[in-house]
Amino acid sequence: MRQFFKMFFAALLAIGIFSIIAIIIFFAWIAGIASSVSSDKTETGKAAVLYLDLSQVIREQVQDNPFSGLGGDDNYDNPGLYDIVRLIHYAKSDSAVKGIYIKCNGNPNGFATSEELRNALADFKSGKKFIYAFADVIPQRAYYVANIADKVYANPKGGLDWKGFSLEYMFFKQTLDKLGIEPQIFYAGKFKSATEPFRATEMTDANRLQSTVFLNDLYNRFLIETATARHTDTATLHQLANSMTIQTAADAVKYQLLDGVRYDDEVKEEIRKRLSLADKDKINFVPIGKYAKAVNYKNGSGSDKIAVIFAQGDIVDGRGDKGDIGGDTYRGLIRTARMDDNIKAIVVRVNSGGGSAMASEDMWRELELAKKKKPVVLSFGDYAASGGYYMSCGADSIFTQPNTLTGSIGVFTIIPNMQRLFSDKLGITFDGVKTGPFADMPTASRPLTEMEKKFLQSDIDSIYQTFLTRVATGRHINTALVDSIGQGRVWTGQRGIALGLADRIGGLQDAVDCAARMAKSGSYRIKEYPEPLSWWETLTGGYKKTIESQAMEKELGVEGMSMYQSIRKLKKSFNSAQARMPFDCFIN
Repeated sequence: MRQFFKMFFAALLAIGIFSIIAIIIFFAWIAGIASSVSSDKTETGKAAVLYLDLSQVIREQVQDNPFSGLGGDDNYDNPGLYDIVRLIHYAKSDSAVKGIYIKCNGNPNGFATSEELRNALADFKSGKKFIYAFADVIPQRAYYVANIADKVYANPKGGLDWKGFSLEYMFFKQTLDKLGIEPQIFYAGKFKSATEPFRATEMTDANRLQSTVFLNDLYNRFLIETATARHTDTATLHQLANSMTIQTAADAVKYQLLDGVRYDDEVKEEIRKRLSLADKDKINFVPIGKYAKAVNYKNGSGSDKIAVIFAQGDIVDGRGDKGDIGGDTYRGLIRTARMDDNIKAIVVRVNSGGGSAMASEDMWRELELAKKKKPVVLSFGDYAASGGYYMSCGADSIFTQPNTLTGSIGVFTIIPNMQRLFSDKLGITFDGVKTGPFADMPTASRPLTEMEKKFLQSDIDSIYQTFLTRVATGRHINTALVDSIGQGRVWTGQRGIALGLADRIGGLQDAVDCAARMAKSGSYRIKEYPEPLSWWETLTGGYKKTIESQAMEKELGVEGMSMYQSIRKLKKSFNSAQARMPFDCFIN
């Protein structure tokens, strides 16, 4: 028996050692793949044509995917927006790149993102290189970027979506009523419509007014830029949409919105001739993600650094998850940049509709401290509203796109009373003891008393007054004026400049250039935050969540994903003061 156990444990030990070695070898193999892929400096080759797929989501900052490019060119991820802009700028003077091919079947990205991308393409085209755009059917948001191309084509049996913009909100009040949930709502600002989905079944007059104004601002920008690109006028474009004249691809050609109708092979044949290739020669299409791995486009030199901090997503308390702006995390990032003497200026790129008022205050405070030591410049993306504006308002200078949505200076909170759900639907009741009348406040198991409601409304009003003061001080304008343009109202960036909420039109690179001038730095390198994850962190954490998010978006679609996020934010809005813009909307 002793011999048996001796052999048994020896075998068990051998299996354990073998398993450990196998695991080490496996992860070393994974590391090797990650390293080889991430360090791969793929050659672009001669007569390259950059390939840009507008249907992919473009985030402000993208963590490197160690498996990007494995399995062929179709598997390269889009870089972040700032990277794409710099890549297009680099390609303008790259003799290996002859042009850009835009696939424009869709565009899930916001209007400010599209604006920045469109401006980069216009600059590329000024370098006398060609841009072709093609899709079977071109949606309006994709067309806004694509119409800058030299040639815009659609499938003969496809066409161009041309009908104007619409905006639709989703309301949950009747659902909550059926469930027996009373959303006890407290807010400051008559335009603070973030609470409307839970207290109304349709838009209030105030929300209808603000939504109409900013939707028409976005649409007018769309018409003006399209008219310039297509050598027509806005009145004609407006009438074509209102009369639904553009029914077919041929109609779009007739009214000069398209340059012609082509099948995919015909477009590529035209590009082949443009490149003087033989009939059997393959066009050297280079995905923008592959190009990012092939060239050194992040120029910079000298000991000076400019910090660029990317803040995209919901503003939340604590560290936050990937895709959130965690107050503690970003306060730490700003502090790191503030304390680094080699960093001469800080640029914060904000793309957020807001969230936690407390986290927004914490980040505002950290930027105020940073501003005492070095220039602080803000760059606004698709959104810089409510909490996103709160954290930004004290900057030395603010850059925005004309179609950024900003402002939304207001606060709210929701305390759900779920007593009826528990008792009537689930048969659950609650009882307990407490040392004082307010010791269990807030609770979802009973309705608030009138005194508790007064306490909560007073708290919201106090936070709103603080918000007004932060904006008035940071923007050097009267508090009463801030209140008049506040009240939770959303503005476009163009109107925001006129109202004093921002300083000038421009993208992230304009903000970086401004920061360098303010710091009197003629030679600098850019230090990006948050710093990229290691391949192991990417493999075990962030990339998994990214894949899950992408899979969900693919299944639900852009509008379905927007609805899911609205419901997800409902939970975040409970029991804490929120500086958040009106609930999510998707503009068709």
